[in-house]
Amino acid sequence: MSTLASPRSLAPDAPGRRRRITDWRPEDPEFWATTGAPIARRNLYVSIFAEHVGFSVWSLWSVMVLFLGPEYGIDPAGKFLLTAVPAALGAVLRLPYTLAVARFGGRNWTIVSALLLLVPAVPMAVLIEPGVSYSTLMVLACLTGVGGGNFASSMANINQFFPERLKGRALGLNAGGGNLGVPAVQLVGLAVMAAAGAAYPRLVPAVYLPLIVVAALASARWLDNVPGARNEPGALRTAARDPHTWVMSLLYLGTFGSFIGFGFAFGQVLQLQFHDRFPTPVDAAWMTFLGPLIGSLIRPLGGQLADRLGGARVTFWNFVAMAAGAAAVLYAARERSFPLYLAGFLALFVFSGIGNGSTYKMIPAIFRARAVAEAERTGDRAAAERRSRRLSGALIGIAGAVGASGGVLVNVAFRQSFLVSGTADAAYLTFIGWYALCFVVTWVVYLRPGPRRLSGV
Repeated sequence: MSTLASPRSLAPDAPGRRRRITDWRPEDPEFWATTGAPIARRNLYVSIFAEHVGFSVWSLWSVMVLFLGPEYGIDPAGKFLLTAVPAALGAVLRLPYTLAVARFGGRNWTIVSALLLLVPAVPMAVLIEPGVSYSTLMVLACLTGVGGGNFASSMANINQFFPERLKGRALGLNAGGGNLGVPAVQLVGLAVMAAAGAAYPRLVPAVYLPLIVVAALASARWLDNVPGARNEPGALRTAARDPHTWVMSLLYLGTFGSFIGFGFAFGQVLQLQFHDRFPTPVDAAWMTFLGPLIGSLIRPLGGQLADRLGGARVTFWNFVAMAAGAAAVLYAARERSFPLYLAGFLALFVFSGIGNGSTYKMIPAIFRARAVAEAERTGDRAAAERRSRRLSGALIGIAGAVGASGGVLVNVAFRQSFLVSGTADAAYLTFIGWYALCFVVTWVVYLRPGPRRLSGV
């Protein structure tokens, strides 16, 4: 019998308003075909927009630092700190934002998290001008980290709406749409520079004020709370004791951490390494958005390759390619070869995007393989699958928080390198070493032949 006509399935909130979901069973084929799919798609589209705006606010300082000319009195080391602190707060907020969806409801929390974006955006649109203190800029930069938490809550929310067989595509679209917020805000910055010059940085956050309000209103109008959603008790604690959680966090730090870190730092590094080519912020802004744009668009390819070839194999070769890309950037910087430098950096964005997809695919595959082994041992396949889904969700939350901290580490690495030697060489050597560690760990834990190797990862 169809659940579409059931009064328990969709109940009206009030006359003339959207109906409230009281029953949600996406794994039921009939329910999904008649009721679930349209609701899930509507929630996905609104979620992508709200998360995109959040990502853009999180990335504001990758653009704002290009406006801070000599009249602000901030040296390159100070600018790298301004791009590091949003990443730090965004990383810290990812776990509580993930838990907030089940605690308060996906619709309710998306409204709140969208409105929280006004906390940094409004004072930035008012206060940023020559003469503002560096401490004020640091506080404003830190507050934009609230946008980094939106990714985690958005992914946790959309994960509730789709059946298992469709979650990969839905989460990929949601993540890709959010990641596109990085190049989008950089294009906004470029447009402001082209139209008004570098003297009006406050116009960049001002552009996002109406978009934030629209995101909150759209969430209130078209999003839903999933009934019965709850945080699994003890899931985070159990996942934190699992060695695979920290192995995958390390790998995700190398992929997503590189993407967000390079996205925040790319414009500054271009100006510092090739000042003769990029003497003004406008010159650098023309190039800044390219890397994050390519990295965002190519992310789904990593998941598709992982489906076909295996997540661990794709991740292994991806880190080899990232090490080669970082080596090319180091060589080009020393030889002052801008074409090779740009090609190497764009390769880093490409492979960080592919690695985002492949590492995300590895997480459920790890616990699915262990669930199969557990079911063979205990005979209780249903319990093993429940445990697999429970730990996969918790691991994604932890790995997402650790991965976002890469935005801090990349910018701190550049800052220290320029402070000590006046070049970024030491930072590039650090990145090469990290990627080498990641591909060695991937091989040892997931690819090395042996009885303990997990099948299908």
